[in-house]
Amino acid sequence: MQLETARSMSAGKLSNYNNKAVCFLKMIKNQPLTKSGSGKDVRHFEFEFVSAAIEYEVGDVLEILPSQDPAAVDTFIQRCNLDPDALITVQHKEMKNYLPDIHKNTTEVPIKLRTFVELTMDVASASPRRYFFEVMSYFATAEHEKERLQYFASPEGRDDLYKYNQKERRTVLEVLEDFPSVQMPIDWLVQLVPPLKTRAFSISSSPLAHPNQVHLTVSVVSWTTPYKRKRTGLCSVWLAGLDPQQGIYIPARFQKGSLPRPPPSVPLILIGPGTGCAPFRGFVEERAIQSSSGPAAPIIFFFGCRNEDDFLYRELWLSHSLNDGVFSEAKGGGFYVAFSRKQPQKVYVQHKMLEQSQRIWNLLLSKASIYVAGSATKMPSDVWSTFEEIISKEGEASRDSAANWLKALQRAGRYHVEAWS
Repeated sequence: MQLETARSMSAGKLSNYNNKAVCFLKMIKNQPLTKSGSGKDVRHFEFEFVSAAIEYEVGDVLEILPSQDPAAVDTFIQRCNLDPDALITVQHKEMKNYLPDIHKNTTEVPIKLRTFVELTMDVASASPRRYFFEVMSYFATAEHEKERLQYFASPEGRDDLYKYNQKERRTVLEVLEDFPSVQMPIDWLVQLVPPLKTRAFSISSSPLAHPNQVHLTVSVVSWTTPYKRKRTGLCSVWLAGLDPQQGIYIPARFQKGSLPRPPPSVPLILIGPGTGCAPFRGFVEERAIQSSSGPAAPIIFFFGCRNEDDFLYRELWLSHSLNDGVFSEAKGGGFYVAFSRKQPQKVYVQHKMLEQSQRIWNLLLSKASIYVAGSATKMPSDVWSTFEEIISKEGEASRDSAANWLKALQRAGRYHVEAWS
């Protein structure tokens, strides 16, 4: 109840608030998938439904509301001279008469200020916007701080603000600590501190294979800024630090993703390097169950990683390649892995696709659907270009004709991409 009350009051939730209720999950497994020393930390998480089972499909997305560091929340409250035990309500003046009934009911219930900050205001992860600095300048009592804030908020200071703020990913708390004379009232803080956002993850399980459970495959995010500050991903680091024995309840929502559940009669061409394999773990689990009870179309899967140390779900994929597994020759399937760092010459999923050019073409002629998942940088466009090359070669068509053929596949709902940065 506190969670829904706080989130419904949040300024950041007004425009996209949906009536899908928060459900609670209990973590039952936190398993590293990468070997120590690999340079990456990828985890396999398993969760149980706390109350009634939630309906979801392979290809869906799980949104998790991360927990903030309690010490950071306390430091923010102390820095802003706020009373953590004060009871507050937050209302949207312009939209008050247009809110859904569920929204009206919750905004009238007072909530502790500390709870509101913890559940709705991203104080130690997100960077503030330019307007935050402009408003800060009005509340600065030290002249040198006021001048610097005014400069940051001006057109002339835009580049320096970018270097100070966005490039370094400075947090709200860090910015406030850099300008100690600024004392902003709570009503301004509520409006200007970035809202605590849910993080979306591709679900990596099938409900047919794991009733009453949902699984995730998560890369634990960390990086270093240009000025050598260590930064980490709020949600991934929090999840990685949880002990399943603690029995912590995790607030989450299920959403439709961009990878629709394929019927068993449709052949599949899957491309998922790195954690892009996550949704396809669920696809493969489901197709394996379907094929054990009746006819099911073949799957070929192109996976990519740097070397054996970050070969995610290695045993699972290889087991499905044996005997009558969904990747086996007997089932008309195939599993192909590209190691980019195992040999002197880098090999990516598109190279493996070209090696299987004839097979891909035959599956496309058999009405196969294409699913691509993973990093949003170059991979999706490189894979698209590789499909163009395959269609042009095997179909003896011009590159333009191959591109149009692919676009027609996309319009027909047979080419799907889920990419993230």
